[in-house]
Order: sequence, then structure tokens, then C-alpha cells
Amino acid sequence: MPIELNHTIVETRDQDAGAAWLAEVLGVPAPTRFGPFTVVEVAHGTSLDFMDVDDPHPQHYAFLVPDDEFAVIAARLRDRGVPTYADPGHRRSGYNTNDGGQGAYFDSPEGHNLEILTRPYGSGG
Repeated sequence: MPIELNHTIVETRDQDAGAAWLAEVLGVPAPTRFGPFTVVEVAHGTSLDFMDVDDPHPQHYAFLVPDDEFAVIAARLRDRGVPTYADPGHRRSGYNTNDGGQGAYFDSPEGHNLEILTRPYGSGG
């Protein structure tokens, strides 16, 4: 069996709000509860399990999205007034065209550095 990422914990001050925001932006099903977590399911059975903590440590989460979904997600971010950046350090506004695809970085409400991209790194283009 190949190794796949099954889930990861996302620290937040308000797990329900953080999970709902991400699910809405990505256009995936509404979050569900599992034990102490609020869970956002993405492709291939992978989930982001939101957990309340007093002092969240910002992390980076990158999402490979289909070309046609990139524009839809970018529009959701624009509608919410969330700035997007072409680089992970948030120095250049907008989007990038790395590897012949499209990519953008943006912050979640809890300060995580999120990324959407249409081509995996190093895939050429």
C-alpha cells in the first residue's frame, strides 16, 4: 500500500470558525465533528482536524487544486477581502505561474500561511 497523508492537526483559537472558513474558501463539504476536533475533508480521505489552543503556532498548508477551481477559490478570497501573494513571504501581491500552473499564498484568520497551486513543485511546464 502506498503511503498517504491521512490527517493533520490545525491549531486555532476557534476550531468551528476556522474549519468553516477553510471549507467555504476551498469549496469542500461543511466540517464535521470527530471527538474533540472539527474536521475538514479534502481529497483522497485526507482531513485537516481543527483543534482549539490558546496560542496557535502558524503553519503552512498547501492545496493542489484543479485549474478550473483555482479561479473559483481566488474569487472567494477576493470576495472576502483576503489578499493573495505570489510568494510564501507575502512580498509580491497576486499570483504566480510556477511550473506552468497558477499559485497563490494567503493567510487564514488564525494566521496560517495557506497556498493553492495547480501544478506540483518541480513538475515543469
